[in-house]
Amino acid sequence: MTLASSGRRHSSVAISPGGSGAGTATTRRPSWGYVAGPTFVKAGAPGATTPGVLAIDGVRELAVTLPRSYEALVRDRVKFRVGRIVYLAFSRDEELMGFAFPKQEREALVTSEPEKFLMPKPSDQRYNWVVVRLAAIDEDEMHELVIDAWRMVVPKRVAAARLGDP
Repeated sequence: MTLASSGRRHSSVAISPGGSGAGTATTRRPSWGYVAGPTFVKAGAPGATTPGVLAIDGVRELAVTLPRSYEALVRDRVKFRVGRIVYLAFSRDEELMGFAFPKQEREALVTSEPEKFLMPKPSDQRYNWVVVRLAAIDEDEMHELVIDAWRMVVPKRVAAARLGDP
């Protein structure tokens, strides 16, 4: 019996029944269409590039390289997690990205650049969370936001090992 047939969805490990590899674990692609690989894709028409406009693939390229980080599809929304904690989430149309950010600094960030940043919906304001328009940021800003959000949810020693902090 494989994990997929046991009712567990989105597993990245399957148990091979019978044969020479009886009972051994093999990796497989999750059923929700996870795409891995080093591709930075610009948003827009297929084949066209729009300078300064990020697509979800650019964020994915960075997020999948971070220790303990994995991608999940929840109610047709792409989210990146560390354990059960979500640190990045995309709107269904993939134009907005929510990310972990300190509550105490959120209002200052949103008022400083309202064309880029949005307050989270009222039900999410109890969390350390803010939203950014992907079309309004460049690759360097995206990199900084993703790394800072990830850093909020991993142990300090994991972040220090990945980023080379003392």
